[in-house]
Amino acid sequence: MYVRALRLVDFRTYEQVEIGLEPGVTTLVGPNGQGKTNVVEAVGYLSTLGSHRVAADGPLVRTGADRATIGARVVRDDREVQLEVEINPGKANRARLNRSPLPRARDLLGQLRTVVFAPEDLALVKGDPSERRRFLDDLLVQLWPRLAGTRADYDRIIKQRNALLKSAGAARRADSAEVERTLSVWDDQLATVGAELSAARVALVASLRPHVTQAYAMLAGGPDAVSSADVSIDYVPSVGRQLGEQTDRATWREALIDAVAARRREELDRGVTLVGPHRDDLALALGDLPVKGYASHGEAWSTAVALRLASFEVLRADHDDPVLILDDVFAELDADRRTRLAARAASCEQVLITAAVDDDVPTQLRGRRLRVGRGRVDDA
Repeated sequence: MYVRALRLVDFRTYEQVEIGLEPGVTTLVGPNGQGKTNVVEAVGYLSTLGSHRVAADGPLVRTGADRATIGARVVRDDREVQLEVEINPGKANRARLNRSPLPRARDLLGQLRTVVFAPEDLALVKGDPSERRRFLDDLLVQLWPRLAGTRADYDRIIKQRNALLKSAGAARRADSAEVERTLSVWDDQLATVGAELSAARVALVASLRPHVTQAYAMLAGGPDAVSSADVSIDYVPSVGRQLGEQTDRATWREALIDAVAARRREELDRGVTLVGPHRDDLALALGDLPVKGYASHGEAWSTAVALRLASFEVLRADHDDPVLILDDVFAELDADRRTRLAARAASCEQVLITAAVDDDVPTQLRGRRLRVGRGRVDDA
């Protein structure tokens, strides 16, 4: 799989630009702030319908424009498809496949797969649980695009249920029976949809685990590194660690029903949903200690990169190579880790790299170079 051409209209700093791409390694070079990351961000957006840099779509639209468009020609199994997404902040985005409109933008998912390494990845280790949940869910929708609907349904259920809990705090004294009946409807929906999402995450973590161990050993090998056997990832449910290996939906549904019932009073007092996939976490450990708070900067970076490399291997095993995007990553790694990562990346079908200077890119990945600046992308 590779991107043959990319077209941006009113995306970030680009009024309009068309970029021809090819298999192998392509490096976008230019001073900071010229738009290198904007290009690879657009490629990543087509695969997940989200940015690896911001949570909302608003910043993706060029100042003064109403909407942005990302278009691409993607080659997969010797077949070319045309993808296009129209980004409309505050409104529903639109998508086209081979120039035909799709009912929903998320119907485009699965046509292009990417794995993005970026400086923001350190948040996977040092950030809040929401960063790790997003990591899992973004990978899930690339593997199984239908789960994008599950994810959207769950977000809607939590929003509606939280609103009901807030209003029910005072109302329960007047008609507690009515409050309980209404909440039970939302409890059932939370348990049904949440069970599907949770079971899928657990299965994904099981698939990632051996690849994370291998990738970390490859990146962080050395006399002062923790043994690769001591690197671990585990899914931590809000309903209890005993479900961290459970992939049966019925078991998950029953556990979620019991959990919301047990915490009903606390939820009414606080006005928020306290259990469910939106409260789960992915535990990362080196030996007996959590990576967050105990790992060195190099170990934390190696763990974050290992998670991305593991994602690549899981996607590769499912069908074919995703597009590998290395966004200003080499500047964050020491010489040994650069060399090891470059050796792994060199075998990928298509690699897109951003770098401020050529010296940041290992010699193993010196391929085609594109110069970025002043809203243009040209061969260097």
